[in-house]
Amino acid sequence: MLFSPRISIRELARLCRRVATSLESGIDVRTVWAREAKQAAGLTARTRLRAVSEAVNEGQSLAAGLAETGDYFPPMFRELAEVGEQTGHLAESFVRLAEHYEEQLKLRRILLAASTLPMIELGFALGVVGFLIWIMGIIGQRGDNAIDPLGLGLVGGAGLAAYLTFLAIIAIALFLVYQAIRRGMVWTAPIQLLLLRIPILGQAFQSVAMSRLTWALHLTLEAGMGLRHALGISLRSTRNAHYTRHVRSVDRAIEAGEPVHEAFLETGAFTPHFIDAVRVGEESGRLVESMAILSRQYREQAEAAFRALTVLGGFAVWILVAAIIIFFIFRLAFFYINTLNSYLP
Repeated sequence: MLFSPRISIRELARLCRRVATSLESGIDVRTVWAREAKQAAGLTARTRLRAVSEAVNEGQSLAAGLAETGDYFPPMFRELAEVGEQTGHLAESFVRLAEHYEEQLKLRRILLAASTLPMIELGFALGVVGFLIWIMGIIGQRGDNAIDPLGLGLVGGAGLAAYLTFLAIIAIALFLVYQAIRRGMVWTAPIQLLLLRIPILGQAFQSVAMSRLTWALHLTLEAGMGLRHALGISLRSTRNAHYTRHVRSVDRAIEAGEPVHEAFLETGAFTPHFIDAVRVGEESGRLVESMAILSRQYREQAEAAFRALTVLGGFAVWILVAAIIIFFIFRLAFFYINTLNSYLP
């Protein structure tokens, strides 16, 4: 569901790191989860962690306890916890999970840093429009008429309220689409595919998705997860329809006995560089290490793309601001020229 409670990536990274440290210190798993349930911040977190703690105390597996929390924890977290429990390497699994979610946080910080300045500039531009709508209703009265700077009937306080309402609707719609994309809603697939076609922006999103895929594949295979299961989890971890739509075809290819690189190649969704790296990793028996190296490379590509977006985004917003200013100058100039002409004989 779109608004069902889920743990944030930041809290998940901290939880994995705490659990890993406790388990490595030799603390019993029941004590670990009892402590987490007691110290959890917020009713939702306490309820979910208490369910895990109670299940473990009753002798159930950790995987069974996590299953009782619904989709509060992401699939990869639950799957790797189960693999770690079954193989006797639970602490190592939580170390890897902590590293995985910390990498996601790094990518998120890069994205926020790249978008902060353009968003501030865009907010300034929209604020200028709102200010002019309001001020023209105050100082531009001429009889019963006021200067309409946009030509849309938006003037004064009422016009400003309508303008802000419109912006709020747009912001809410974008937020809902963002949440739907994060949760893998099927109807967002065309939007994701469209974003990948935008120059530079599409490259940045593709690099982020590939960084998630390669890191998740490194993580799941290193933990001892079965190949088909690891590929499915890793493809879904991209949260990008360009890759997630190929989960079944890749699974069928692996089931038929095809090598991993051929399964990826048949989808047509992956670059030759990625296919070659997977092939070399398979043939050398170092696929896990190859995925770790690729993950770092894709993260660096994403960082470079987002830095370029910062420059281009700032430039585009300043062009927008300049266009708004020029538009209003001409609107006001024509208004006063028409006013003067109306007084001429």
